[in-house]
Amino acid sequence: MTMRLGAVNEFCWMDLKARDVPAAAAFFSAVLGWRFAVDEKDWRRATKISASGFPIGSVSDLAGPLYPPDIPAHIAYYLAVDDVDRRAEKAAANGARLVLAPSDAGDQGRIATLLDPFGAAFSLWQPRGFRGWDLPAAPVVHGPHRMVLACADPREAALFYRETLDATPAFTDFVPPHESDSAAPQWELALVSDDLAAVAARVREHGRGSFTWSEHRGLPLLRVSGPEGLTFRIRAAAG
Repeated sequence: MTMRLGAVNEFCWMDLKARDVPAAAAFFSAVLGWRFAVDEKDWRRATKISASGFPIGSVSDLAGPLYPPDIPAHIAYYLAVDDVDRRAEKAAANGARLVLAPSDAGDQGRIATLLDPFGAAFSLWQPRGFRGWDLPAAPVVHGPHRMVLACADPREAALFYRETLDATPAFTDFVPPHESDSAAPQWELALVSDDLAAVAARVREHGRGSFTWSEHRGLPLLRVSGPEGLTFRIRAAAG
């Protein structure tokens, strides 16, 4: 049994955007067991990411001419919408800054990238040929689980997305930042692991990332940052 993510107002795909793509791929391969491979069936020969055999995202090189030189490395999470152009215009009216104007991604869909009023990057996706993650009903180890935005005013952040999209995005949590967190707000993917201590040990062994411990609903939570500050939250598997 699988669940299809990618209906309107759901996060349906991620794009890891970095200036040192090999370093990012090496880190997350070693720490999370993700597989990075060129998709030979894709006319762009894009690098795709898979977890436990399921496709979960792609990779983009920020050193390319498509991106502004001042945009930081980040992971773009694509939010499925009914009309990219209209939603991007509404987001801008609500205080967001347009980074990449709406454009077609071949026959797969139409996209735009923005910074929300709190400084977090997000992308809009109007699906055509590609409609999003296709994952088992039970969480995949080190695969997508939920989305989290930690910022100084979670209530206002939730209101921005609800007013922009006319609905609160599914599978999302808006939370205050951890007291030790000094980084700019960013959307983070929440993953599930059955051995958080082993993940932390692999981060330490790799030497290019960092981690912090906290709790989520009484269970341990590991926040892992890789090269260029690319960050994920990893929660203990239930049971």
